[in-house]
Parts: sequence; C-alpha cells; structure tokens
Amino acid sequence: MSAKDSMAKEYFADNARFADLCNNILYGGREVILPENLKERDTTEVLTALGLDKKTIAMQKLRDIFKNASIKYTGKSYVVLIGVENQSDIHYAIPVKNMFYDVMAYGNQVKETAKKHRKEKDTATSDEFLSGFTKEDKLIPVITITVYLGTKEWDGPRKLSDMFGDVDEELLPFIPDYRINLLAPREITDFTGFRTSIRQLFEVLQNAYDKEKMQEVLQNDEKFSKVDRETVEAINLFAGTDIDIDEKEEVIDMCKAWEEQKNEGRELGERQKIISLVVKKLQKDKSVAEIADDLEEKEEVIAPIYEAALSMKPDYDVEKIYELLEKNKKLA
Repeated sequence: MSAKDSMAKEYFADNARFADLCNNILYGGREVILPENLKERDTTEVLTALGLDKKTIAMQKLRDIFKNASIKYTGKSYVVLIGVENQSDIHYAIPVKNMFYDVMAYGNQVKETAKKHRKEKDTATSDEFLSGFTKEDKLIPVITITVYLGTKEWDGPRKLSDMFGDVDEELLPFIPDYRINLLAPREITDFTGFRTSIRQLFEVLQNAYDKEKMQEVLQNDEKFSKVDRETVEAINLFAGTDIDIDEKEEVIDMCKAWEEQKNEGRELGERQKIISLVVKKLQKDKSVAEIADDLEEKEEVIAPIYEAALSMKPDYDVEKIYELLEKNKKLA
C-alpha cells in the first residue's frame, strides 16, 4: 500500500470525518449520519460470496473503508452499508471497480442469509431453499463513495456507460448502468456544509494549482488558523505543499505557516540569485573584492559564496552551492 493510500484510509476511517463526508454527499450537508452510529465492517468480507478461490481472493484489492451506518431520519430508522474508495489519481475504470465491490457486498449478505436458513432449516418452499433467500428476507443497501484526492480536474468516467464504445440505442434500455458517487474537490461549490477539517483539506486541493488563490483562501478563512495535525499532514501529502509541522503541536496555524514558507522562499530566491551572480563573475576571473564592488555587497558576504563556488567548478551548480553554504553555516 502506498503512502497516499495508507494516509487516506487512516484519515477518513475516523468516524467524525467519515460522517461529515457522507452527510455532504448524501444529505447536502445536513447532520443526519452521526459518528456514534457508525460501525466498522470487515473489509476482507464479501469475496467468498462469489465463490472465488483463496488464491484469487488473495489477489483482490480490498475496500478502503466500509462502515455500517444506523440512520434516524424523518421519524424512521434505517441501516445502510457505506464504503469509501480513496483515489489519489484518476481511475479510468472506477465504475467497474466500485460496481464489483457493491456486488460482492450484496453477494455476502445473500450468502450469510442462506447459511442462517440452512442452520435453522426454516425455508418453507423448494424455491426458498434453492435461493437461500425467502420472500421476507431483505438486503441492506450498499453505497460506495469515491473521494478523489488529486488536484487536477476529474476527467474519468462517472458511470458505466461512459466506458462503452458505440452502442445500438435500442439496446441501451436493457443494459444496466452503474453510476459512481464522486467527490472531486475542484467541483465543490460550497464548503460551508463541512463540519470537520476535511473542509480545509478539500479547499486546499481545489486551489493547490494556483498560489494566488491559495493565499486568498488562507487569508479569508479563519478556520485555517487552527487545523489539526492529521489534516495538515494530509494536505502536505495530497496537495504537495510543505507546511512546517512542529512535532510538539497538535493544532497548526496554517495561515502563519504558509506566510513563513513564502518568506523563506523569497529569502531562498534572493540567496540563489546572489550565488548565480557571483558564479557569472567568477567565471570571468574576477576576484572577491571586484565581485563585492560590482554587486555592492561586503566582501565577507561574497567570500564564502566565492569559495563554495570554486569547489563546485566546472559545473557551478547553484543549488549545490547553496546546500554547501547551508551545511557550512550549521557546522560553524
């Protein structure tokens, strides 16, 4: 399992985040599914329901997260099985993948029901006996949610028919179509329905491609001043940011950390610019004093750069010179 897969699974397995995710996709942000009413299901289940042998079962990828949800809504109580599939990259066969998981989940329910009937010997007719399922037996609905944790636009299929080539239109009514339940950050238009820090994760993923928009989001949303450690780690991994995380802190001020990172970037850029100028003049056989005079800098500033650059000839790699200077600074 990759670092991204492992992080996503652990992050969304948290009941509060899982409930928040489900409520936004299934109930428009209304707080219907509660964290305390979620129960983890064994993700290794369902494969034997299709009669697969052990070798085949071992080769199958298991669901990322699978939970039993007890829902009390509009005066009634419901039970539903909800699976979450995390995708850090676009999956161009996701309808088939999710459909397979759902079929296995239903198959497992039928298998378990049949096992119960065989044990209790309570089927009334030969039809029920052969089916392993009676007219009164009911399945628990299965919902699979795909969470896309990439920063690009989702251009993959959203339903099974998107994967078909040319099909006779008269045949379409006879071909079952499977639709995925997709959450893609770039497509979210309202973040106010989120109650946990997954809001900050999705906001960053939506704007990660544009630093100016990212800056605007961090400045205008006070929630970024208090973000839990796990979410900042997820943001760094999935959005490719490099927010500094103090090991002693459980809550991070992302606004402050982002600004500090920008300042460090400016300082790095200015430092590398000076190094580049020193290298160009060194290649023209200019001395430390001449370079300092040309750049209007003190000789004690230019000298260590000059010496470090000399040790890197003939390539004069600016980044390597910078790294050497930083190393020498720490040893001093």
